[in-house]
Amino acid sequence: MSNGLASLFWFVAILALIPLSLWLLKRTPIGGAGGAGVIRSIGTLPISTNQRIVTVEVGAGDERRWLVLGVTPSSITTLHTMDPQDDAVAAPPMGPPGLQTVGPAFAQVLAKLRRGKDGSP
Repeated sequence: MSNGLASLFWFVAILALIPLSLWLLKRTPIGGAGGAGVIRSIGTLPISTNQRIVTVEVGAGDERRWLVLGVTPSSITTLHTMDPQDDAVAAPPMGPPGLQTVGPAFAQVLAKLRRGKDGSP
């Protein structure tokens, strides 16, 4: 194998290892996979572009608690702590700040547009 081909081989091998390494890191405790199921989002209420109130459930079994948190870019403050409510439904997983959906889901809007104004398919 010539020197140029060997260099190309190692370059491609390293490029292939990057996604593999990220995939493995995502599934280890170092990458955040160790805390799965310990905390879940219950609801979010945007107050302004940089502030929101978030309710999360922490703990398991009899030790479960709901925390109402005030979230700003510079801090997270516990506003209230309460017992979990059994009739509440968990919110969908939150994305990065500012990307939470505010209206109907994209799929619903697209379905309405495809049906047309008269409602026919």
